[in-house]
Amino acid sequence: MTVKSVCIYCGSRSGAMPAYAEAARRMGALLAGAGWRLVYGAGDVGLMGEVARAAQAAGGETFGVIPVHLLRREVGKTDLSTFVVTETMHERKKVMIMNADAVVVLPGGPGSLDELFEALTWRQLGLHDKPILVMNVDGYWDPLRALIERTVDHGFADASLADYLTWVDTPEAAMTALRAALS
Repeated sequence: MTVKSVCIYCGSRSGAMPAYAEAARRMGALLAGAGWRLVYGAGDVGLMGEVARAAQAAGGETFGVIPVHLLRREVGKTDLSTFVVTETMHERKKVMIMNADAVVVLPGGPGSLDELFEALTWRQLGLHDKPILVMNVDGYWDPLRALIERTVDHGFADASLADYLTWVDTPEAAMTALRAALS
């Protein structure tokens, strides 16, 4: 049986609500507990650091990818199972998604949105068929969900776009959806 790898997109900041960091830690621990590899942005700050430290503490394999210009800003976490340094942000995103079987988006900012929309666009274009989950911790992503629906309703995307996203509220729900999608 091959090890599953899950790419986590999340904030390089912790956000305003303690529930965000709790969800990141729980997600990291659950991935490790399932024997799955965490693929993420290789930072040791914000939610990125939380998910990675939790995965490591639970004995999980970690695969981090960081562009050279963010090594200091995001405090590159060099004690990962695999630590990859890229030249550009685009290269980082490509390496992350190509080394994962699925994507889970936790709360985050513009970088997380960029990563999500690139993965979503690539899926829409048929460049991959990996599941994309959005973890809507305490309703954080409600406005995004409304925007996706508006994009479809106003004719700027086919209805299938919304079908490419699976919305979950908790790390446990994410694991249930991942197991179903990856079995």
